[in-house]
Amino acid sequence: MELTGSRESLSREGASLPGEWSSSALGQAFSQILHQLTGQESRRSKARNAALQDLSALLEATECDTLFEGSDASLRGMPQLLGQVAEALGKYAAPPSESEGRGDPHSEVAEKAAAVGLLFLKLLRKVEAAKNSLVCPAWKTGLRHLAGPMYIFVVTHSLEQPWTSSRSQDVAEQVLALLLQVTECGSVAGFLHGEKEDEKGRFSTIMGLLKSDLNKESWKNNPATKHVFSWTLQKVTRPWLSQHLERILPPSLLISDDYQTENRILGVRCLHHIVLNVPAADLLQYNRAQVVYHALFNHLYTPEHHLIQAVLPCLLDLFPILEKALHWKGGAARPTTHCDEVLQLVLTHMEPEHRLLLRRTYARNLPAFVKRLGILTVRHLKRLERVIVGYLEVYDGPEEEARLKILETLKLLMQYTWPRVSCRLVVLLKALLKLICDVARDSSLTPEPVKNALLEEATDCLILLDHCSRGQVKGLLANIPRSCEDSKVVSCMWKVQRATEGAPCDGT
Repeated sequence: MELTGSRESLSREGASLPGEWSSSALGQAFSQILHQLTGQESRRSKARNAALQDLSALLEATECDTLFEGSDASLRGMPQLLGQVAEALGKYAAPPSESEGRGDPHSEVAEKAAAVGLLFLKLLRKVEAAKNSLVCPAWKTGLRHLAGPMYIFVVTHSLEQPWTSSRSQDVAEQVLALLLQVTECGSVAGFLHGEKEDEKGRFSTIMGLLKSDLNKESWKNNPATKHVFSWTLQKVTRPWLSQHLERILPPSLLISDDYQTENRILGVRCLHHIVLNVPAADLLQYNRAQVVYHALFNHLYTPEHHLIQAVLPCLLDLFPILEKALHWKGGAARPTTHCDEVLQLVLTHMEPEHRLLLRRTYARNLPAFVKRLGILTVRHLKRLERVIVGYLEVYDGPEEEARLKILETLKLLMQYTWPRVSCRLVVLLKALLKLICDVARDSSLTPEPVKNALLEEATDCLILLDHCSRGQVKGLLANIPRSCEDSKVVSCMWKVQRATEGAPCDGT
């Protein structure tokens, strides 16, 4: 049967006006459209286009009270049926599978999305009209079934993706605005977790709709699913997220365990959001925190700077949770922690690393590890010394991010482990003096503010080193201002000489 039969069936019922349509004919028309969208005939473009046209005409001709009110036995399932139609429309406009050799071109997907978005706008206007009429209380049930599929459609097509266009994004944003208006939500976050304390929110419903597409076999069938999940997850924070932990943790681990770096990063960001917004007690239960830790730790063996940059901050936020389970009773040496384990691996990778992007990524996160361990950084002092000296020797490009972060690390290291610094005086002093001389003579394209920042940080390190060595640095540098002709070097030396005497650095 052709799709136009849905309108013909209404005519055969003898209804010339919308208000005269019989309940059975209306239910049959929507069922037929749903069948055409989900059955084998949906693969024919003509049939699908006819289905959209029929649905548009049906929505325009049907009164809102007839659409949602379930007084007639045949219409008691109308809200559920409308929800199924909305879900089918969302799948119709979904981008093709990544594994499909022949899929719809992205331009066709965008066209479908724009057409479906216009239908969703018509549906939402019917809901709004029913809401304002005060004679059709069933609109709430209809909206409950429509909100989830519409939200998934919105997130799929409102973000900038290969399958979206400016037109499809604009229509999707209109759908979102009207959806929030009809649901009386001021934001997407309120829509998901509820605007009021006693309001349930729709996050659980949406995760339920995504569940079948987020298992090991199916999560790559629709390339938009991972983005919908990630974007939705980021919108829900404390205290609402913890109650959904069982639903959100497995997909996050699954996505992070993929072979594609892009998916790994997306999964790690989901895990990081969970770590930040779920109470430690819930993460420690059933060893969940350990599972997350091992998943993240394994990524450190992948030499991709974007992935490493996503993993290290996540681990740093996970360490306090993991260490809640550790109890040091004093007397014996403190047990090594997960932070020790990660820092040891990071330093192992840093020493021979020659790729600038990875060097910058490691250096960018190194100060946070020293802050986290505090005085316990002394366990890694020998290797840290080698890394610091090695990184200070290598030019890092115009921004000099790696060397600036290494100088920051050295300052923190001297503050926390000052009693062990004096025996490394000669090595550190040579490295800092060499850096100052190299920067002062640098004729490259490095901006002057960056050079000044390097010289200032290096000078601060010399002052700290002098405090830690009880004034030895000043004595060793006393003759440099008289023998050196470089004004920048002399300026740095004078700053060290004029630094006020202070107590040893006791940053502990």
